Amino acid sequence: MRIVMIHPNYHSGGAEIAGNWPPAWVAYLAGSLKSAGFDDVRFIDAMTNDLSEEALREELIAYRPDVVGATAITPSIYKAERALEIAKEVDPDVVTVLGGVHATFMYKQVLSEAPWIDAIVRGEGEEIIVDLIREIDHGGWPESKHDIKGLAFRDGGQIVATEAAPTVKDVDAINPDWSLLEWDKYQYIPLGVRVAIPNMARGCPFTCSFCSQWKFWRDYRIRDPKKVVDEIETLVRDHQIGFFILADEEPTINRRKFVEFCNELISRGLPDKVKWGINTRVTDVLRDEELLPLYHRAGLVHVSLGTEAAAQLKLDRFNKETTVAHNHKAVRLLREAGIVVEAQFIVGLENETAETLEETYRMAKEWKPDLVNWAMYTPWPFSNLFHELGDKVEIFDFEKYNFVTPIIKPEAMDRAELLDRVMHNYRRFYSAKALFSYPWAGTGFRRRYLLGCLKAFLKAGFQRKFYDLGKVNYWGPQSKKNVDFQFDSSRTIAQAQMEDWQAAADRSRKGQASLAAAKACGGGDQQMAEEDTLVPAAAAKACGGGDQQMADKDTRVSAAAE
Repeated sequence: MRIVMIHPNYHSGGAEIAGNWPPAWVAYLAGSLKSAGFDDVRFIDAMTNDLSEEALREELIAYRPDVVGATAITPSIYKAERALEIAKEVDPDVVTVLGGVHATFMYKQVLSEAPWIDAIVRGEGEEIIVDLIREIDHGGWPESKHDIKGLAFRDGGQIVATEAAPTVKDVDAINPDWSLLEWDKYQYIPLGVRVAIPNMARGCPFTCSFCSQWKFWRDYRIRDPKKVVDEIETLVRDHQIGFFILADEEPTINRRKFVEFCNELISRGLPDKVKWGINTRVTDVLRDEELLPLYHRAGLVHVSLGTEAAAQLKLDRFNKETTVAHNHKAVRLLREAGIVVEAQFIVGLENETAETLEETYRMAKEWKPDLVNWAMYTPWPFSNLFHELGDKVEIFDFEKYNFVTPIIKPEAMDRAELLDRVMHNYRRFYSAKALFSYPWAGTGFRRRYLLGCLKAFLKAGFQRKFYDLGKVNYWGPQSKKNVDFQFDSSRTIAQAQMEDWQAAADRSRKGQASLAAAKACGGGDQQMAEEDTLVPAAAAKACGGGDQQMADKDTRVSAAAE
């Protein structure tokens, strides 16, 4: 059984400015396949190698696989669909499989626009893909496809989804195979070292309206910290990794486990060999004020904070209970602990104005974070927030859902002006840092790291890759009239997907009515979420800074347990 996995060739000028990122999904799926006895697994990283369609075709002709799989986040969906179409052109008998968060929730859209895809893996794929490959290997495909949990596919003129597969309960049993990756190509520009993205936990116990993590993973499971450090130690020893970023949305949610992780790194002497970064919540930083020096000793050098917006109005829109003062304090605490801090601002909501954009710059200047990122508001098409926006969403070209393209048009300005003012913020902030901050940040690691970050920004800027500026024809304020975001207006929502959304909306309304009736009868405040998981109504407070925290004793928390 010859299996090929493809990482689609998609680029957007966002996170790529810091380097080439190794696709962790390949390692985790390949590890499960090889543990099940499927050893002939190859990987084509079309993104890192910037492979043309013809080059991809030639590689597939050379390999002649039996199964071709790909993954896709929302902006890379069309590239993934096209890669699998090429596989079918090479060999009409090959089985094409697509996974990832976008396909999981938008499978009716995907199968409507890409009928050459034989199966979609819905949810985390380690166990589902093994079940699927076994059926193909034993000759049971496609007759047995209705019996495999966690799939979606076309059956005649119908789009069918089988029963949802259970989540992977024993996450410590997953043994990723990192050997498939071309490690010399995954470089972290700020430090000039190889980079990895291991995983410590899956899911999130919170249910933010703009996020999909809790929907995709369904329940929160955290690995044994020693197992995670084993994996990192292997990456350092066998693949010469010098920097890693934990893939978790919020790795500090479970403080006890995170402290164990840090202590394990220290006990093995790894902070002298590898540095690392995380994304986390403002409230977790405030909670862990006394622990920040420990985190730094463990090698944590970069924290990206979801401060989100300077305007308190926007914080409330995202169901975040942080205040501007909380954000300011969190930035200060991290800097005092010697950790490079990056503040994340979301811009481009429908109520964005020149004044609110200027406010984010003033806040960034006042807070003094080391780095700032202004990301365009991007409502995922499978999030609750997307549907709440209604007709304010007028762009369905998902390739542009990349955090650098204005999806929502503000009422007070056009998209080109929004981009120009965001670039104005970038120019002012990093010009000041380059002249008056980074060169004088001491003589040790911190100075070297910050100058490396500046190098990454400058490199992306000169190459016109930063924020997709070259593609949209932006060269400065004088070019605003010539900016073209190249939205593909032919991209629309498929009828099958619209019907699915309508059915979901009807179920939601009925659920809310039942909830109201239950409360009227003295019932509790629990409500039904996706996949029939009970979620406390209070859980919607979370991600950038709700007042909830996990109990230190918890090692596995379902969406209902928080």
